[in-house]
Amino acid sequence: MKIQKEHIVNYNKKGIENHNQNFDFLANKLTNQGNDVNAIVSKLADFQVAIPSWALGAGGTRFGRFSFFGEPSNLEQKIEDIGVLHSLTQTAGAVSLHIPWDIPSDYNAIKEKANALDIKFDAVNSNTFQDQKDASESYKYGSLSNTSQAVREQAIQHNLDVIKIGDKLGSKALTVWLADGSCFPGQNNFQTAFQNTQDSLIDIYKGLPNDWKMLVEYKPYEPNFYSTVIQDWGASLMLANGCGDKAYTLVDLGHHLPNSNIEQIVSILQLKGKLGGFHFNDSKYGDDDLTVGSIKPYALFLIFNELVYGMQNNPQNPDLAWMIDASHNVKDPLEDLIQSLEAIQEAYAKALLIDQAALKAAQIDNDVVKCQEILQGAYRTDVRPLLEKARLERGGALSPIQAYRALDVRNSLIKERGKNTVATGL
Repeated sequence: MKIQKEHIVNYNKKGIENHNQNFDFLANKLTNQGNDVNAIVSKLADFQVAIPSWALGAGGTRFGRFSFFGEPSNLEQKIEDIGVLHSLTQTAGAVSLHIPWDIPSDYNAIKEKANALDIKFDAVNSNTFQDQKDASESYKYGSLSNTSQAVREQAIQHNLDVIKIGDKLGSKALTVWLADGSCFPGQNNFQTAFQNTQDSLIDIYKGLPNDWKMLVEYKPYEPNFYSTVIQDWGASLMLANGCGDKAYTLVDLGHHLPNSNIEQIVSILQLKGKLGGFHFNDSKYGDDDLTVGSIKPYALFLIFNELVYGMQNNPQNPDLAWMIDASHNVKDPLEDLIQSLEAIQEAYAKALLIDQAALKAAQIDNDVVKCQEILQGAYRTDVRPLLEKARLERGGALSPIQAYRALDVRNSLIKERGKNTVATGL
């Protein structure tokens, strides 16, 4: 399915007058406060977030999975769904593939389809947390950290194969996430597991093309509940530094113990030039993988405050890879992803409103109250007209969710694909 531009234009006609009034009011207010509104809208229009190929189908838990039907059954259909998201939001201009779930059968055809929908290939993701069909070795007791050299070599080769696949598509980064760890005390020797992981990552790093990055993800627990080999950002940073200049830490917002100060982590990694990218989601209790901004929107805003500061003041840090990594157990996957994209853009827009010079001056003066007022003044601003303007300028929908429903996208997908298709991934 492909949404035609004229359908979006016709949909926008119904709300354009109201949008213009809201935008003009907000633009005048922000301009009077010293903001360059056109520059903010331009940054929002340019900001693109990758959609993971595994997130286009219904999510689920180990207890059950409930489909919304019309799911994409192959990579071509997944890219078509991302095309739907991008046509409505104009912020979903990339796809992040997970291998071996989504190995292209025809690389040229896949690239042509993605190009026609204005979609690029972001970081490719390896999978050593599941045993693959016909694999000679099992990852039951770990992959890159395993005590068995044969298992480690299989996991290393898989990552090297993933790099080759991504290189054919134009990707420029490999994301490595490990489920490696232990469930019980004494099960693993911590030092041996960590050193095996470092040595394995170095072997993978040697296979990176010169213009690629390696992104090392971390997680404090799950699926192992006593220890995780790469348990936090410090472990990830040590491993990245042990590999070389092209290796960086990847921050997943759900991969932290409760009440962790993620914005501080982000800030220090940028200062050291080692923040590689993001997996966006939200959580209440742990790694819940909920819709971005649905639980802790202020925390997301504070993270973006540090990101905006870092992008302006830390040239030693590379351009970041942005990706959503959320599950949608009871929502239409495409609606959930639209909501996540909106939340990300909203947090970014509010962070762009912060007067960084005034904030810096207040910090130097130890004016704690003023610091809080500056942050919360930006956070309390309704920036949705700015997001609408950014979408309009790129040909997107004023309200992507409303347009999605008005155009009856899900039923169109069901008619096209049927009710029994199941997407690989979540």
